[in-house]
Amino acid sequence: MSLNKAELVTAVAEATGETKVLSEKMILATVNAISAELGKGENVTLIGFGTFSVYGRAARTGKNPRTGASIKISAKKVAKFKPGKALSALVNPVVVEAPKKKAAKKK
Repeated sequence: MSLNKAELVTAVAEATGETKVLSEKMILATVNAISAELGKGENVTLIGFGTFSVYGRAARTGKNPRTGASIKISAKKVAKFKPGKALSALVNPVVVEAPKKKAAKKK
């Protein structure tokens, strides 16, 4: 299952007790603030959730898959997200195994 914008608005409205209209405005304001900082080349860190950052990709040579000809791919900046510890732990829960009992020694 994935969560689209309308479902996210509904979930925020239910969690906060606010209207869907106000919840949508809050979500858009958050996304716009993050986007504005990334546009300036700055990082956005949300403790426990993760860090949004801008990463520069170097220019490189690629191949056209149709013709096999070499093409030049220019350098560009891309948005990157690194999940925080709390989000990583939620997505990848650690399963702790019970210690194994030692076998009884033979006499």
